[in-house]
Amino acid sequence: MVTLNKIYTRTGDKGETALGNGTRVPKHDLRVSAYGTVDETNATVGVARLHATGAMAEMLTRIQNDLFDLGADLCRPDIALDTKADYPPLRMVATQVDRLEAEIDAMNRDIAPLKSFILPGGSALAAHLHVCRTVSRRAERLAVELSLEGDVTEAAVKYLNRLSDWFFVAARCANDNGRNDVLWVPGANR
Repeated sequence: MVTLNKIYTRTGDKGETALGNGTRVPKHDLRVSAYGTVDETNATVGVARLHATGAMAEMLTRIQNDLFDLGADLCRPDIALDTKADYPPLRMVATQVDRLEAEIDAMNRDIAPLKSFILPGGSALAAHLHVCRTVSRRAERLAVELSLEGDVTEAAVKYLNRLSDWFFVAARCANDNGRNDVLWVPGANR
């Protein structure tokens, strides 16, 4: 378990931060941007969860926990050295991706197929889930970019890809299984 007795350390006052392996990097480093945007996603999920009840609230809580796992994964480069680490680094695993897929399939079962794009909105929960979707897409773009130049687990990128799909389907659920979706009308205001 993590124990945080002191919140400020002053070690970042010169614009650097430490990665999970102790390496110091600039705070604008791509890896820091990637896991920082995962943290931002988690904060948006916390706001969405204020409007959720029952199974939806439970799923969102699981996602928030996964997002901490994902941040821990992304902040630790040198995947090849995991076996030599002082403790086993926390990495995303395929079962976390599989769970998202199963939840997407279950939520989507009762939703009619789309015949138009939808505008983000509808209920308060749906609107917040769309914000979660867009922030998680940005986190995915950063993780994919990072994967081109550094160590990123395959499961981390897959999880982010499925997560934005999860938020989209969950938003449709929150709109009475799509019945209250706001449909895009191309050229409506010309």
